[in-house]
Amino acid sequence: MPEEDSFEDGQSGGRFIGVMDCNNFFVSCERVFNPSLEGRPVVVLSNNDGCAVSRSAEAKALGIKMGTPAFKISQEFDGKGVEVVMCSSNYTLYADMSRRAMDVLRGLVGRIEIYSIDEAFVDFAGLGKDEVERIGKEIVRRVRKETGLPVSVGVARSKTLAKAATRFAKKYPAYKGFCMIDTESQREKALRLLPAGDVWGIGFRSQKKFAALGISTAFDFVQKGAYWIKQNMGVCGLRTYEELLGKSVIRLDDKALKQTITTSRSFGELVSDLSQLRCAVSNFAASCAQKLRAQHSSAMYATVFLMTSVFREDLPQYYNNSTYIFEEAEDSTIGLVSGCLDALDEIYLPGYAYKKAGVTVSGIVPHGHIQQSLYYQSDYERMRKVDCLMDEVNRRYGKNRLHLAVQGSSAIFNRRQTGGVAVGEEKWEMRRERLSGSYTTDLRDVILVHCGT
Repeated sequence: MPEEDSFEDGQSGGRFIGVMDCNNFFVSCERVFNPSLEGRPVVVLSNNDGCAVSRSAEAKALGIKMGTPAFKISQEFDGKGVEVVMCSSNYTLYADMSRRAMDVLRGLVGRIEIYSIDEAFVDFAGLGKDEVERIGKEIVRRVRKETGLPVSVGVARSKTLAKAATRFAKKYPAYKGFCMIDTESQREKALRLLPAGDVWGIGFRSQKKFAALGISTAFDFVQKGAYWIKQNMGVCGLRTYEELLGKSVIRLDDKALKQTITTSRSFGELVSDLSQLRCAVSNFAASCAQKLRAQHSSAMYATVFLMTSVFREDLPQYYNNSTYIFEEAEDSTIGLVSGCLDALDEIYLPGYAYKKAGVTVSGIVPHGHIQQSLYYQSDYERMRKVDCLMDEVNRRYGKNRLHLAVQGSSAIFNRRQTGGVAVGEEKWEMRRERLSGSYTTDLRDVILVHCGT
């Protein structure tokens, strides 16, 4: 392995923590089911096909930045002999591929903490360096083999250093997807190579401030010392400092509940009609309810917001939100939808063209810790049976195959599924003109292979 692609060998004490990170996750999901995209510049777009949110290595090499609008990509490359493939975000596919990758990971290690749709921390407590290295490399191999997704694994003595290790695993091909920071010399070399803006817990927003102070790398950052960092960045900055020194102070939590869950969307068209907004908010509330049940929790509050387009200065502007407080913590689809529609009625004003709406649930508690009310008679058992039936049907036959009538027909239909015909589409639905199939969750999209005899 070349010097610039490796760290020195050595030994150090303490427990190992790893990070598995899926490479260019959205793009990689598209490539699994469309191999013709391999080796080509590919960009996955945000809601309403707005801007780049995931880029292949080839797209990055062309200078396409995160957040570049789709129309600018077209303007720059169309007709110039360079074909950039742009795909609409297929969140159903990405969520299921994430689940499959995490299931493979769970089969190889005892304890994980899912950090995001494409990333998870791994607890290697009690394992020696050689065994950790063997398992880390096996994670890279098995996830690729069983899901088709390329991943990188970084290992170190703290979460922050492990995150840094994944960056080197991605950047330097000689690592073959696995990098371990284990010794003091490895740690120092990693910090000298790692830009301060790439440190987990610091981010690009601090880069300008740091540049003025002569801080360009993670090594420069830790040289400032604990007192300066606490005075200027508070307790969170101090934790990052200690983590970069190799002290594990950010614990791994595999049972942490999300404290808030938000489902929101910018509409494909401006919406003024209340019935369309009720349909949209009902779908957002139903999604939040499903996510609550998935983590075995319930919520005390549901906040609904509405807003017009800030970019349409020719139209009147309006923003408002309302919070519905449940008698008891709620996780049923019917209960969440009902409360959110009441909140919507409080803030809706006619005469405005709305661009975005959303639902946020908060006050989240585990199922076993719901405080019951003496003055409220819940129908918990009946609602539980209804929700379990909906979840099972939708898991087996596709998202929203069974749903509330108020959610509208767009809950199950879209242009791709109906051959381009606008069956069941609503104005509030996103524009997704480049949408791929739900290959793993919808029988209508299962890929058929025809073999000649």
